[in-house]
Amino acid sequence: MSKEKQFVSEITPQQEDFSRWYIDAIKKADLMDYSPVRGCIVFKPDGYEIWEHIKEELDRRFKETGHRNAYFPIFIPESFFQKEKEHVEGFNPELPWVTEAGGEPLEEKLAIRPTSETMIGHMYAKWIQSYRDLPVLINQWANVVRWEKRTLPFLRTSEFLWQEGHTAHETEQEAREETMRMLDIYRDFVENYLAIPVIVGQKTPSEKFAGAVDTFSIEAMMKDGRAVQAGTSHYLGTNFAVAFDIQFLGRENTQEYVHTTSWGVSTRLIGSLIMVHGDDRGLVLPPKVAPTQVIMIPIGPAKLRDQVIARADELFGELKSAGVRVRMDDRSDMSPGWKFNEYEMRGVPVRLEIGPRDMENGVCVLVSRVTGEKRVVEQSKLVDEVNKMLEDVHQEMYNRALEFRNTHFYSVDSVDEMKELMEEKRGFSLAGWCGSLACEKHVKDETGATSRNIPFEPEETKSTCLVCGEQAKHTVVFARAY
Repeated sequence: MSKEKQFVSEITPQQEDFSRWYIDAIKKADLMDYSPVRGCIVFKPDGYEIWEHIKEELDRRFKETGHRNAYFPIFIPESFFQKEKEHVEGFNPELPWVTEAGGEPLEEKLAIRPTSETMIGHMYAKWIQSYRDLPVLINQWANVVRWEKRTLPFLRTSEFLWQEGHTAHETEQEAREETMRMLDIYRDFVENYLAIPVIVGQKTPSEKFAGAVDTFSIEAMMKDGRAVQAGTSHYLGTNFAVAFDIQFLGRENTQEYVHTTSWGVSTRLIGSLIMVHGDDRGLVLPPKVAPTQVIMIPIGPAKLRDQVIARADELFGELKSAGVRVRMDDRSDMSPGWKFNEYEMRGVPVRLEIGPRDMENGVCVLVSRVTGEKRVVEQSKLVDEVNKMLEDVHQEMYNRALEFRNTHFYSVDSVDEMKELMEEKRGFSLAGWCGSLACEKHVKDETGATSRNIPFEPEETKSTCLVCGEQAKHTVVFARAY
């Protein structure tokens, strides 16, 4: 068996064991390592750079819509959680507490931030006095801790990175408009930046954020048919405003409570894009967030090596000057075939090959990671051709993910039908629901699937509840989820 074949065989095939494939892929691609703290990971440079590109683009979009960044403490007094009962009940099982510092017991124990509504609510009560102070549009890039019982790198870890937006508004209408605006920013980003199609909709009451009036989400399908909640936006009403006494003097000279929102995405987006796009050769990274967009590999005999590398260096400079994230692997102790496998496994979107004959003809070869297509392109047009292939790779990735979702999306009319599909196939189920919590719980108990959301634009509208047969109030997407 060749060295190249041995290298690829170190990744478990997806059909054999998807979870094992996922761990193999991210470890082989050197995105992360396990830390000595249970449920926590170390982001290695390639893994963290994906997050940096996500962060840079989202941060730009947030600022374009008037939001500014701030930072709040990671420690939250226990009394803050007691002020919003539903909120503390929702998070209490996952809260780690600090009870001692400097060798002395604390007078009040401190939670390590699971989310910041309570801390920010306390501060907004100090900052907001009049309608003239509104709206407050703040975002925070931070780490949070939720002591998960079952963990999976990037997708569910005890500590993770995220952004959380927190806004305060004069009226319910303004706050609801903000909630939907941010939800659409997430949808657009995930689809047009990460090449992941999503289902946009509202969470059922049992699945909404603890303390929210309404929660909205974007849901993505992984290649094992499971769902990932890729982003959420919450209309909090006046719940936190009342709990933290965030009042302002209104236009009619009366004291009123602000209407607040919160919204966030996290590093689970990294796990999502890996599970949506990866294949048995390893990662397939969306070009817009890939740490390396183009890998250059000079090929040819040793006697012509210096000439080839000299020309490759010139082309490298052109691509880099044009803003392309490009690397060159000119190591002489590794074969071209080994390098091809290496960078396919790492998910680099485009490979550029150049050899002596290409130099003579003024061309080079571009290879797509997602289709394997080879294009012979003129060196004089290299920047344009590379950018075109990067665009084509993104679109092909999106199209493939959408096709996979469409072929693994089922319309069901009963729990038995859903259960059979869940056991024999993988994917999402669209079903009618009467609105009863008991019926929703029955689906989960019988199938292991939870309601993902009530889609704004369902493929069809269901008329009867899949459990009780009564008239359906909602058409709901159900799936097993990470």
